[in-house]
Amino acid sequence: MVGPKAPPVDRRRQILDAAIRVFARQGFHACRVSDIANEAGVAYGLVYHYFKSKDQVLNELFVERWSLLLQAIEEVDARPIPGREKLDAVAGFIIDSYRHDPELMQVIIVEVTRAANSFGRTHLPEIRQAYELIAKIVREAQESGEFRADVDPDFASMWFYGAIEQLLSGWVFELIPDADADFTRARTMVVDTICGGLDRDPAGEPAQ
Repeated sequence: MVGPKAPPVDRRRQILDAAIRVFARQGFHACRVSDIANEAGVAYGLVYHYFKSKDQVLNELFVERWSLLLQAIEEVDARPIPGREKLDAVAGFIIDSYRHDPELMQVIIVEVTRAANSFGRTHLPEIRQAYELIAKIVREAQESGEFRADVDPDFASMWFYGAIEQLLSGWVFELIPDADADFTRARTMVVDTICGGLDRDPAGEPAQ
Protein backbone atom coordinates (compact mmCIF):
# COMPACT_ATOMS: atom_id res chain seq x y z
CA MET A 1 0.00 0.00 0.00
CA VAL A 2 1.06 3.52 -0.72
CA GLY A 3 1.10 5.70 2.36
CA PRO A 4 -0.36 9.19 2.50
CA LYS A 5 1.55 11.82 0.57
CA ALA A 6 3.58 14.32 2.52
CA PRO A 7 2.09 17.81 2.41
CA PRO A 8 3.72 20.07 -0.20
CA VAL A 9 6.56 22.23 1.06
CA ASP A 10 5.68 25.91 1.36
CA ARG A 11 8.78 27.33 -0.31
CA ARG A 12 7.78 30.93 0.30
CA ARG A 13 7.45 30.28 4.03
CA GLN A 14 10.69 28.33 3.99
CA ILE A 15 12.51 31.29 2.47
CA LEU A 16 10.96 33.78 4.90
CA ASP A 17 11.93 31.65 7.90
CA ALA A 18 15.46 31.30 6.57
CA ALA A 19 15.67 35.06 6.05
CA ILE A 20 14.77 35.65 9.69
CA ARG A 21 17.74 33.56 10.80
CA VAL A 22 20.12 35.21 8.33
CA PHE A 23 19.01 38.77 9.11
CA ALA A 24 19.29 38.12 12.85
CA ARG A 25 22.71 36.49 12.53
CA GLN A 26 24.39 38.69 9.93
CA GLY A 27 22.31 41.86 9.84
CA PHE A 28 20.13 42.87 6.90
CA HIS A 29 22.67 45.07 5.12
CA ALA A 30 25.54 42.60 5.46
CA CYS A 31 23.77 39.58 4.00
CA ARG A 32 23.06 38.65 0.38
CA VAL A 33 20.20 36.90 -1.31
CA SER A 34 22.49 33.92 -1.80
CA ASP A 35 22.90 33.70 1.99
CA ILE A 36 19.13 33.40 2.33
CA ALA A 37 19.00 30.75 -0.39
CA ASN A 38 21.76 28.73 1.27
CA GLU A 39 20.04 28.95 4.66
CA ALA A 40 16.74 27.83 3.12
CA GLY A 41 18.41 25.03 1.16
CA VAL A 42 16.96 26.25 -2.14
CA ALA A 43 18.37 27.42 -5.44
CA TYR A 44 19.40 31.07 -5.64
CA GLY A 45 16.90 31.76 -8.41
CA LEU A 46 14.00 30.40 -6.37
CA VAL A 47 14.28 33.29 -3.93
CA TYR A 48 13.81 35.69 -6.84
CA HIS A 49 10.84 33.64 -8.01
CA TYR A 50 8.99 34.69 -4.85
CA PHE A 51 10.66 38.00 -3.97
CA LYS A 52 12.11 40.79 -6.08
CA SER A 53 14.83 41.55 -3.55
CA LYS A 54 15.90 41.03 0.04
CA ASP A 55 14.18 44.37 0.75
CA GLN A 56 10.86 42.80 -0.20
CA VAL A 57 11.61 39.86 2.09
CA LEU A 58 12.17 42.20 5.03
CA ASN A 59 9.08 44.20 4.13
CA GLU A 60 6.94 41.08 4.16
CA LEU A 61 8.35 39.88 7.48
CA PHE A 62 7.58 43.24 9.07
CA VAL A 63 4.07 43.63 7.65
CA GLU A 64 3.20 40.06 8.61
CA ARG A 65 4.24 40.48 12.25
CA TRP A 66 3.05 44.09 12.64
CA SER A 67 -0.41 43.25 11.32
CA LEU A 68 -0.71 40.67 14.11
CA LEU A 69 0.21 43.33 16.66
CA LEU A 70 -2.37 45.77 15.29
CA GLN A 71 -5.02 43.05 15.33
CA ALA A 72 -4.12 42.10 18.90
CA ILE A 73 -4.41 45.70 20.12
CA GLU A 74 -7.79 46.10 18.42
CA GLU A 75 -9.07 42.87 19.97
CA VAL A 76 -7.85 43.92 23.42
CA ASP A 77 -9.45 47.35 23.09
CA ALA A 78 -12.80 45.74 22.22
CA ARG A 79 -12.89 43.88 25.54
CA PRO A 80 -14.97 45.42 28.38
CA ILE A 81 -12.07 45.72 30.80
CA PRO A 82 -10.27 48.68 32.45
CA GLY A 83 -7.55 50.57 30.58
CA ARG A 84 -4.81 49.22 32.82
CA GLU A 85 -5.81 45.65 32.00
CA LYS A 86 -5.88 46.49 28.30
CA LEU A 87 -2.35 47.92 28.43
CA ASP A 88 -1.21 44.89 30.41
CA ALA A 89 -2.64 42.59 27.71
CA VAL A 90 -0.89 44.58 24.96
CA ALA A 91 2.41 44.45 26.85
CA GLY A 92 1.94 40.72 27.33
CA PHE A 93 1.33 40.15 23.63
CA ILE A 94 4.47 42.02 22.60
CA ILE A 95 6.69 40.39 25.22
CA ASP A 96 5.29 36.92 24.47
CA SER A 97 5.94 37.54 20.76
CA TYR A 98 9.60 38.07 21.61
CA ARG A 99 9.72 34.99 23.82
CA HIS A 100 8.23 32.78 21.10
CA ASP A 101 10.22 34.19 18.16
CA PRO A 102 13.19 36.26 19.42
CA GLU A 103 15.02 36.26 16.09
CA LEU A 104 12.06 37.74 14.22
CA MET A 105 11.49 40.38 16.88
CA GLN A 106 15.20 41.21 16.79
CA VAL A 107 14.99 41.77 13.05
CA ILE A 108 11.92 43.99 13.36
CA ILE A 109 13.45 46.12 16.11
CA VAL A 110 16.96 46.47 14.71
CA GLU A 111 16.22 46.57 10.99
CA VAL A 112 12.83 48.31 10.85
CA THR A 113 11.41 50.22 13.82
CA ARG A 114 14.79 51.72 14.76
CA ALA A 115 15.98 52.27 11.19
CA ALA A 116 14.69 55.83 10.94
CA ASN A 117 16.40 56.58 7.62
CA SER A 118 15.30 53.50 5.71
CA PHE A 119 12.73 50.83 6.54
CA GLY A 120 11.48 52.62 9.62
CA ARG A 121 10.55 55.67 7.56
CA THR A 122 8.97 53.48 4.89
CA HIS A 123 6.71 51.89 7.48
CA LEU A 124 5.89 54.96 9.54
CA PRO A 125 2.14 54.67 8.74
CA GLU A 126 1.96 51.16 10.24
CA ILE A 127 4.13 52.13 13.21
CA ARG A 128 1.99 55.21 13.86
CA GLN A 129 -1.13 53.07 13.68
CA ALA A 130 0.07 51.03 16.66
CA TYR A 131 0.75 54.23 18.64
CA GLU A 132 -2.70 55.56 17.73
CA LEU A 133 -4.43 52.37 18.88
CA ILE A 134 -2.62 52.47 22.22
CA ALA A 135 -3.42 56.18 22.56
CA LYS A 136 -7.09 55.32 21.98
CA ILE A 137 -6.99 52.95 24.96
CA VAL A 138 -5.51 55.70 27.12
CA ARG A 139 -8.00 58.30 25.85
CA GLU A 140 -10.98 56.06 26.58
CA ALA A 141 -9.67 55.38 30.09
CA GLN A 142 -9.35 59.13 30.59
CA GLU A 143 -12.91 59.68 29.41
CA SER A 144 -14.18 57.04 31.85
CA GLY A 145 -12.32 58.69 34.72
CA GLU A 146 -9.85 55.83 35.21
CA PHE A 147 -6.80 57.78 34.00
CA ARG A 148 -5.96 61.41 34.69
CA ALA A 149 -7.01 63.78 31.93
CA ASP A 150 -4.01 66.13 32.01
CA VAL A 151 -1.66 63.75 30.14
CA ASP A 152 -1.56 63.75 26.34
CA PRO A 153 -2.63 60.21 25.30
CA ASP A 154 -0.28 60.33 22.29
CA PHE A 155 2.69 60.96 24.58
CA ALA A 156 1.48 58.25 26.96
CA SER A 157 1.32 55.83 24.04
CA MET A 158 4.91 56.61 23.03
CA TRP A 159 6.11 56.20 26.61
CA PHE A 160 4.33 52.87 26.90
CA TYR A 161 5.51 51.36 23.62
CA GLY A 162 8.97 52.90 23.95
CA ALA A 163 9.45 51.29 27.35
CA ILE A 164 8.52 47.88 25.98
CA GLU A 165 10.74 48.26 22.92
CA GLN A 166 13.64 49.23 25.16
CA LEU A 167 13.09 46.05 27.15
CA LEU A 168 13.11 43.99 23.96
CA SER A 169 16.34 45.70 22.92
CA GLY A 170 17.85 44.82 26.28
CA TRP A 171 17.02 41.16 25.68
CA VAL A 172 18.18 41.26 22.05
CA PHE A 173 21.60 42.64 23.06
CA GLU A 174 21.75 40.46 26.20
CA LEU A 175 21.94 43.47 28.51
CA ILE A 176 19.28 42.24 30.95
CA PRO A 177 18.31 38.77 32.28
CA ASP A 178 15.83 36.75 30.25
CA ALA A 179 14.57 33.97 32.49
CA ASP A 180 10.82 33.35 32.62
CA ALA A 181 10.52 35.29 35.86
CA ASP A 182 12.35 38.24 34.29
CA PHE A 183 9.83 38.49 31.44
CA THR A 184 6.94 38.47 33.90
CA ARG A 185 8.61 41.01 36.17
CA ALA A 186 9.41 43.33 33.26
CA ARG A 187 5.82 43.24 32.02
CA THR A 188 4.50 44.08 35.47
CA MET A 189 6.99 46.89 35.99
CA VAL A 190 6.23 48.58 32.65
CA VAL A 191 2.47 48.51 33.19
CA ASP A 192 2.70 49.58 36.84
CA THR A 193 5.11 52.41 36.05
CA ILE A 194 3.18 53.85 33.10
CA CYS A 195 -0.27 53.33 34.58
CA GLY A 196 0.93 54.56 37.96
CA GLY A 197 1.60 57.90 36.31
CA LEU A 198 -1.77 57.86 34.56
CA ASP A 199 -4.00 56.72 37.44
CA ARG A 200 -6.29 59.11 39.28
CA ASP A 201 -6.38 58.97 43.05
CA PRO A 202 -9.60 57.90 44.84
CA ALA A 203 -10.66 61.54 45.17
CA GLY A 204 -10.61 61.87 41.40
CA GLU A 205 -7.55 64.10 41.26
CA PRO A 206 -4.35 63.29 39.34
CA ALA A 207 -2.05 61.07 41.40
CA GLN A 208 0.88 62.98 42.91
